[in-house]
Amino acid sequence: MSAYDELMAFQHQTEALAQVAGRLGWDQETMMPRGASEQRAEEMAAMEAVLHARRMDPKVADWLTAIDDAALDVVGQAQMRHIRKSFARTRKVPGDLAAEIAKVTSRAQGLWAQARADEDVAAFLPVLDEVVRLKRLEGQALADGGDVYDAMIDDYEPDMTAAELAAMFDAMRPRLVALRAAVLAAEAPRALEGHFPADKQMKLTRQLARAFGYDMSHGRVDKAVHPFSSGSGLDVRITTRTNELDPFNCFYSTIHEVGHGAYEQGIDRAYLLTPLGQGVSMGVHESQSRIYENQLGRSRAFTGWLFGQMRDVFGEFGIPDAEAFYGTVNRVHDGYIRTEADEVQYNLHIMLRFDLERALMAGDLSVDDLEAAWNDRFAADFGYAVDKPSNGVLQDVHWSVGLFGYFPTYSLGNVYAGCLHDTLRRAVPDLDAQLATGDTSAATCWLRENLQRHGGLRTPRATIEHASGIVPSPEPLLSYLEEKFSRIYGL
Repeated sequence: MSAYDELMAFQHQTEALAQVAGRLGWDQETMMPRGASEQRAEEMAAMEAVLHARRMDPKVADWLTAIDDAALDVVGQAQMRHIRKSFARTRKVPGDLAAEIAKVTSRAQGLWAQARADEDVAAFLPVLDEVVRLKRLEGQALADGGDVYDAMIDDYEPDMTAAELAAMFDAMRPRLVALRAAVLAAEAPRALEGHFPADKQMKLTRQLARAFGYDMSHGRVDKAVHPFSSGSGLDVRITTRTNELDPFNCFYSTIHEVGHGAYEQGIDRAYLLTPLGQGVSMGVHESQSRIYENQLGRSRAFTGWLFGQMRDVFGEFGIPDAEAFYGTVNRVHDGYIRTEADEVQYNLHIMLRFDLERALMAGDLSVDDLEAAWNDRFAADFGYAVDKPSNGVLQDVHWSVGLFGYFPTYSLGNVYAGCLHDTLRRAVPDLDAQLATGDTSAATCWLRENLQRHGGLRTPRATIEHASGIVPSPEPLLSYLEEKFSRIYGL
């Protein structure tokens, strides 16, 4: 075997073990007994120690030295790009620190869930303080004298910086705020009211998953406090949640997670259990979940079909026709929860988190002051006060599991989705006629062919440029939002 073949065989085993570790995380969120959290923390730490050791094994250094990347084909060069970067990153982070982060974040996740249920911020702050301290240490090691938050972002969106993201947000905020003000001053569509049993929601949500191309033979739909997707290749799982007063929460969480899951299921099988066999970045991943959820799932055409499905499942529910239902689905409304936010206000939720976590990592904001800072910023941005911690600082799981630098990729994914949607509409001019029958295949197949199947072959930005044919910019997203909501609200 050549050095490249030996390295890829070793990497195959490492990727398989990483999938096992991911399955432990999925189980913790869905099936694990509540009393098992302390043991699970030890198990997660043990898996991270094994993975960390493999990723910086001296044999990897020998193989990397022996391999001439220029002699490889395009796929081989892409594999090496990922492996070399992972090796360099892993060498910077001490193994005991990586294991301690895995242990503490596993424990913190359970404490967060309980604190959220109890509306008890004080019960969560000590472990969050520990998570922040450990993640700062990791960020400092990775930054190697550079910007700590940039090093954290790079874990989720390679080659992106906080300065670039801040400039993007500065360009987006005035138009989003102006659109929100105009919309909220107009007459709102009717809100959804009624009782929608959870079992019926789950039946329809599985139908929606299949309608968007999710392969149930290689996946499953379960419930979790915070919906997420997990896995890659032949085992890709998603979760959703139900609220018997708000079925949209369930349906659009499912469609969103199907976007993530379909990306992983759609990657070329030749890349299975290699660095190319998973989504290239969280921003690109989010582009798939958001275009599935919003540009497709909340379109006038698709909501017309969904209206009929909901009447079949729930009977009459107070919305007279498909056009009124389209307005109800896209109603801009006050609310605290990011995952339930309408398209107009969603990115404002991300900007809040982006600024707060940058301040936390820079040491400009203490964990003890985080709740007050959140509440003050929310009141300033949205015009009303947070009523309880589960609607405020405790609503997201991300900080409990150490995902600092992750939040801005949500907005970046929205921007990418805007670019992709622009191109998709030109490529499939009769898309609405198909969506009106519940057939998303033209759109999902276009996305699979032009983006999903390539996995990590290209860099994130090049992935979007290849699929959309344009340099990523907020303009397509902002134009789409202004046109859509101006029509709905008669602006």
